[in-house]
Order: sequence, then C-alpha cells, then structure tokens
Amino acid sequence: MPVAIDSTPANKPFADPRETPVWSLPLPSLDRAGDRLLVRLAASLALRQVRPIRNAERLLPAADPFILAVNHSSRREVVFLTALLMLLRGGRPVHFLADWNFRLIPGVGHLYDRAGAITIARKPARPAFLNRFRQAHAGPTTPYEAARRRLDEGRSIGIFPEGTVNGAADRLRPARSGAARLAIVCGVPVLPMGIRFAGTRDGGSRIDPSSPIEFVVGEPLHPPFRSERPGRLTVAGFKAQIMEGIAPLCGKGTAQS
Repeated sequence: MPVAIDSTPANKPFADPRETPVWSLPLPSLDRAGDRLLVRLAASLALRQVRPIRNAERLLPAADPFILAVNHSSRREVVFLTALLMLLRGGRPVHFLADWNFRLIPGVGHLYDRAGAITIARKPARPAFLNRFRQAHAGPTTPYEAARRRLDEGRSIGIFPEGTVNGAADRLRPARSGAARLAIVCGVPVLPMGIRFAGTRDGGSRIDPSSPIEFVVGEPLHPPFRSERPGRLTVAGFKAQIMEGIAPLCGKGTAQS
C-alpha cells in the first residue's frame, strides 16, 4: 500500500508514494521489530481512509521541536496521525496530548506507549466503571509539564486546541491556551494542521467521520517573543493567530468569525 503523501515537488524529501510501500519505509528510530510492525499495521489501516498529506515535508524531524496544532473532528484521527507521523518520520514520534481512555483500547494503548503520548486524565470514561483505571494512567506530572519537558528536550508535541471532538462541519470551537502558552514559554514554532473530511451528514451540518480524510499542514507560526511568564493578552493574541491559521486549512470558520 502506498504512503499517502502529496507528491508535488515541495515534498521531494519523501520518496514517490506510488513507489514506496508502507512495509518498506525505514524506521530507524524504532529498535524493536514488534514496534515497527505495530506502526506499519496502524498506518496501513489509516491509509484506507486518509488522502495525501499536503506539505508533509514540514513535519520532518529536521524541523523539531515544534507544536503541531490540529482541529479535532473525530476520535479516529488521533490514532491515524500518531501512526502516520511515526511512519513518515522514520519512527520518531510527535508526542500527542491524548485522553487516558484511549489507552484502554487494545493495540491503541500500546501504540500510544510507543509514541510517548502525553496522557490527559481529566475526562471521565464511558461506561463509568472504567473510571477505576483512570488514576493508573495518570502521569507523575501535569500534561503541561510533560509537554514542556519534551519541547525542552528537542522533541515535538501535538495538541488539539479545541480540547474536545468537534463534529461541526462549518466552525471551530473556542480554543484553549495550552499550545500558545507552550510556544511562547519554550520559544518554539506552531505548525497549524487542518483535518478535512470529504463528506457530511445531517443536512451538511456535521462531518461524516467515515468519509475520506485529508491532512493539510500550514506554514510555521512563530510566537511574538519568548517569555517564561507571558501575559494573558499575549497568550490570547497568539492563540487567535493559531486558530486563524488552522481555519482555512480545515475549511471551517473560527469561533469568533
């Protein structure tokens, strides 16, 4: 199965997707054969639904560290992105902030472990009896501290600024401030990414999560300056810039527009 990468000249760092199957791409950052197999299997499943990744060269490890800020339209895109980014980056992950209950899903939990996902243990699980496992998946530090440590170590992280799944076809939800604050505190760029679903339902008001998906990577957004304690207005201004960068990539309007 070919790798779903836009084969325009801008993406020449990658081999032609028509000639490079998932099972032949090197994964030098993954030492264990089982981990390589898991990533290839997950990526193969993702590519049944994912169309080419536009401007994928901006995701190469040479660009680390960065914050990948993505709109959040369905639950499956978290798994798809985790696997595809590891595949495209030679096994080097982008560490996504993800809800703890994903770790309860067989296979997905192991993929998150291998990708070094940053667990958010705030939301309750459904059904409720699963909440007894929540504390076991909580990290020793806050998600913010864990994300900052990875950025300080030169690694990249992924954040869904909307903070929850938003199936609306036309508008983003109001963003949380974590991506903007981390970028300013750590002095790293934000890469906006838009996720577009080809189909809609409910009269066009909701995305169809089973329809083909396209990932579009925008140009890096650099924080206005680096500051250990950025002011509220500074964070709010950069947060708005991030969401304005995501909006045209995913084909939605911002919450303010």
